[in-house]
Amino acid sequence: MTFQGELEELRRSIHREPEIGLDLPRTQEKVLAALDGLPLEITTGTRLTSVTAVLRGGRPGPSVLLRGDMDALPVQERVPVDYRSTIDGAMHACGHDLHTAMLVGAARLLSERREHLAGDVVFMFQPGEEGQEGAKIMIDEGVLDASGSRVAAAYGIHVFSAIVPSGWFVTKPGPILAAADTFNVTVRGRGGHGSTPHRALDPVQVGCEIVSQLQTYTTRAFDVFDPVVITVGQFHAGTADNIIPDEAYFQATIRAFSPETRAKVKEGVVRLATGVAEAHGLRAECSFGIGYPVTVNDAAEAAFAAEVVPEVVGADRYLTMPRPATGSEDFSFVLDEVPGAFLVLGAHAKGADPATCATNHSPETEFDDSVMADGSRVLAALAERRLLRT
Repeated sequence: MTFQGELEELRRSIHREPEIGLDLPRTQEKVLAALDGLPLEITTGTRLTSVTAVLRGGRPGPSVLLRGDMDALPVQERVPVDYRSTIDGAMHACGHDLHTAMLVGAARLLSERREHLAGDVVFMFQPGEEGQEGAKIMIDEGVLDASGSRVAAAYGIHVFSAIVPSGWFVTKPGPILAAADTFNVTVRGRGGHGSTPHRALDPVQVGCEIVSQLQTYTTRAFDVFDPVVITVGQFHAGTADNIIPDEAYFQATIRAFSPETRAKVKEGVVRLATGVAEAHGLRAECSFGIGYPVTVNDAAEAAFAAEVVPEVVGADRYLTMPRPATGSEDFSFVLDEVPGAFLVLGAHAKGADPATCATNHSPETEFDDSVMADGSRVLAALAERRLLRT
């Protein structure tokens, strides 16, 4: 079987049995089987089913880290492929199955060149990227020091099922992905009959006004070149059409691209929500779920990646990203600790228009397996050449 064929077989095996969160026993088993026989020092996680593998180079030197996430999403797949998910309510809709296979491919390529490596490579197979802070837990368990010393640099690749043409790599210096926090608001009023709203304090109307004002706030309080995105994804209230409830609850995601703006928006949305509620004689209780920080590429490492990628796949398949994306990533925790770069790889389905096909996280998301061999080669080249630079 060809190298590409082996990657496809692994990816599709993982895709058929998606697992969510920090506990991915079947996926871990598949990764360990795929790494079996390679000259790697392998350890597994304590608080999560991670796999950390260290490849010792033939010459002394520093170490670099390559990362692939392994977890799936709570999405019911609607893609009619013969390797579709067999697990009800779970799907690899974000491409982490491709990431895992590409990292295995990089481990195989670098193992073949072990004697030429001027240092060590740490392979980070990570559960729990989708909101469980798996990268942070692996850092706490020592992944950045797995080779015996702190890694000098770290790299990761994320596939996109839309926007970026298939087979193209993009990255940029500085912020590449947003910070993401959750904003929770409970508006407390006084219930009553729907026919006499003047005898109640209606939390539904006030909650809706807060939601509307949040959008105005983002356009008037923040520089358009340091933007904020607020999206309300849940709104719950009431039990019947003619009953004014005692309370209404909504939850929003907040995205920002700098620590300063992230702090400012958190203070501002609380002031807005409580002020609007008080203006109507109600009370708003606010809380936050602190999510992932801004994913920031080191300028020198991003420039290095921009040199390496064209050498591996050709200059016609590399593009400097014009602006950051509003998604978030827990690879941000790694880049907060060590310099590195995060890259995007277009992987939309064959024949699809990247401008209109389903995006990551959709139940109709479909990826092109053929990009994985190049993804592995780019990861391996980043590691091997970065070791030579130090």
